[in-house]
Amino acid sequence: MTDLHPRKMDFGFEDADVPFVWNPENPAWSSMSNAVSFLAIGFEKMIVKAIIQSKPLMTDPVVAEEAMAFMRQEGHHSTAHRQHVKALIRRYPGLQNTLDAVLGEYDVLTEATSLNYRLAYTADLEATFTPVFKLMLDNEATLFAPGDDRVASLFLWHFVEEVEHRSSALIIFDALVGNEGYRVRMAPSIFAHVMKVIRIACAGFNQHVPLEDRQVDSLSMFASHRAKQKVLTLFAPYLSKGTMPRAFDGLPLKEQFTALAGAARSQMPRHKPEHEKLPALADAWFKRYDEGYDCTRWYSAAPSDQSIGSRSDR
Repeated sequence: MTDLHPRKMDFGFEDADVPFVWNPENPAWSSMSNAVSFLAIGFEKMIVKAIIQSKPLMTDPVVAEEAMAFMRQEGHHSTAHRQHVKALIRRYPGLQNTLDAVLGEYDVLTEATSLNYRLAYTADLEATFTPVFKLMLDNEATLFAPGDDRVASLFLWHFVEEVEHRSSALIIFDALVGNEGYRVRMAPSIFAHVMKVIRIACAGFNQHVPLEDRQVDSLSMFASHRAKQKVLTLFAPYLSKGTMPRAFDGLPLKEQFTALAGAARSQMPRHKPEHEKLPALADAWFKRYDEGYDCTRWYSAAPSDQSIGSRSDR
């Protein structure tokens, strides 16, 4: 029996405008996480289609149950991120073109690649999430707490549920494909596609969101772009798209390297996500949810120990 619990959440993005820089203390992180919202809609739409296509092939009822719960969680994530992105589009209508381009990339991927490839794509990308999201959740006091509570709560919910279903995509891949060598070989093309989609989203931000609103060059998360822009602005400073900080500049380097090593380890054969170190905030989130707290307002509706799992508590 699966341990996953699909939770449908409404973060109230229609109640008031959603700022592009939703964490005013970290515009680069705001831009990066907004790009994740765009990617999540396309990626999770692809996952749902792949699971539906896989369902007739699932002969093990345990795997089938895991897949259905995983699909429901991902479907809820896609819906919530779509509401976040819809709010950004209301403010910056040109971003509809950016969303269409992102969705188009995943629609093409669904049509042009095999089911095995898309299951490998899902397994490879999902395997990176626990170490990467641990870095983010362990630093929630910096990345999330200073920001818009709706957006912060959306990402906290999404990331802790990714930790909860950290093994699901590999369980499905192993049951239906069962070829670790294939998964490892496909990883370079998979992550090239992920970065292509993120770049499309960030380029769209630069094009459709005024600099005074985004505050940074949204492509600054790409080292190649930072190097190119530094040279370019020496000769043509008027072409600058904004400053180029990194989203994680303020986080401890040791923790960043640990997350990077964990992401690399996740692509190795015989990787088992259940053995990964988990963020303390995940347990705190599930506990609060089970106790009936409003987790769509993690900070403003939380009990007095709201910083549990943050750096100050470790």
